Amino acid sequence: MEETLALDAARPTSGNLELSLAALRRRFAAAQKPQPAIFWADLGVSAMVGWSAFYLAGSLPAGSALSGVALVVAILALYRAVLFIHEITHLKPNDVRGFETTWNLLVGIPLMAPSLMYVGAHRQHHDVTRYGTDLDPEYAPVATWSPLRIAGSFALMPLFPPALAVRWGVLGPLSRLIPALRPFVVGHLSTLAINPRYVRELPVRRDALRWKLEEAGGALWVWACTAAIAFGLLDVRWAFVAWAVTAGILFLNHARTLVSHRYENLGGQLDWNEQLIDSVNIPGAPILTALAAPVGLRFHGLHHMLPGVPYHNVAAVHRALIEELPEDSPYRDTVTSGVLATLGQLFARSARNAQR
Repeated sequence: MEETLALDAARPTSGNLELSLAALRRRFAAAQKPQPAIFWADLGVSAMVGWSAFYLAGSLPAGSALSGVALVVAILALYRAVLFIHEITHLKPNDVRGFETTWNLLVGIPLMAPSLMYVGAHRQHHDVTRYGTDLDPEYAPVATWSPLRIAGSFALMPLFPPALAVRWGVLGPLSRLIPALRPFVVGHLSTLAINPRYVRELPVRRDALRWKLEEAGGALWVWACTAAIAFGLLDVRWAFVAWAVTAGILFLNHARTLVSHRYENLGGQLDWNEQLIDSVNIPGAPILTALAAPVGLRFHGLHHMLPGVPYHNVAAVHRALIEELPEDSPYRDTVTSGVLATLGQLFARSARNAQR
């Protein structure tokens, strides 16, 4: 569902596309309109397949091959469904009405990743004055870490599901009762971030209502599941399946995050061109990369150029750019061959930096 667009804008008469924001927005104006039918169909199928596989993983004999296959399918399908959180943060209020609420009910709250964890904060990652600095939640100088530290960051993923349950079920309600705790919970425990120095600001006005509703939903979900297991209404095996699926999603998303940028900036501000060169597009092996970086996120470099292009149009826009841009365009430097190859390049840069 990611390559449906037939570009209808007039091609540049020079044969080359001027690489500027103004020119890009004019050239691909039609491509920046989301198609609600695609959003709803994709989310619906992904959630249906994911939760059906989740049920099979918990119902089939534990340790069986079929149960294992169902678990993998649940992880991949729900991972795709969860990553619509990225599209949600870029949608305008009336683009796809009711989509955010439905997404929260279908996957966001059940997987303990409500949209408040991304909406608002992610746009700071696109702020030219914040990108790559301590004010950017989604950037850290990962390429300067040691290879061991990068590998060790994956080992943390299985710890996050129980931590999320504590955040939504315990710390969220407590922070409402104890105002002094609130800045810490909001600032450090409420954002999908890789930058440990990032501190989230307290929500205000309309965002404050969003937080109240989603935090209440998260707390109710955690306590309802806990009570159901405690009173024997649910077998404890379902808690293990939920942990395995959530940890699997986090593991894949962490890998996807690490191949989104070069991560060599040490905290200084980068101009628009420098941010482009620091970003990555992975058009190769579309099936495998779409599983590892679904919902258009394999074209992260393009996304930083045109964040308004919905996921179902990014592949077509990328192909048009590659066809029309000159050979020496910096955009071509954003292209890599695959997720594993890009991850390998990150480890190679890390090893070289460690030697220095």
